[in-house]
Amino acid sequence: MGFWVFMLCMVLLIPGLLALFGWFLWRRTPKTIQWVYGYRTARSMKNEFTWQFANQYAGRLMCRGGLVMLPLSALAMLPVLGRDADAVSLAGGAVAVVQLVVLLAVIPATERALRRRFDADGRPRE
Repeated sequence: MGFWVFMLCMVLLIPGLLALFGWFLWRRTPKTIQWVYGYRTARSMKNEFTWQFANQYAGRLMCRGGLVMLPLSALAMLPVLGRDADAVSLAGGAVAVVQLVVLLAVIPATERALRRRFDADGRPRE
């Protein structure tokens, strides 16, 4: 039972952090373009408009994705409650892989939104 609780905490760590960091990007977007904190790609760092848009868009996706994954991740661990450590670790690993896919899906979605909203030079499309 102790290992299951540990794995549940580990499985909830990714969506919890995703929701937290997403909220910060969405609601407390970094004011200036920087290399330390924020959604940093060549397209998002073209100018202040693309920077603000990309960070808020990616942050909103991350926050919502994290909040949706929190209960789903906990539910995914319930079938292995009371099972041996191999089954618990296999289930936890599978859940973590799904969470990673959701995390990485934020990048192409944000880049696609940037391409729709701004041209190659970072000017808003009309």
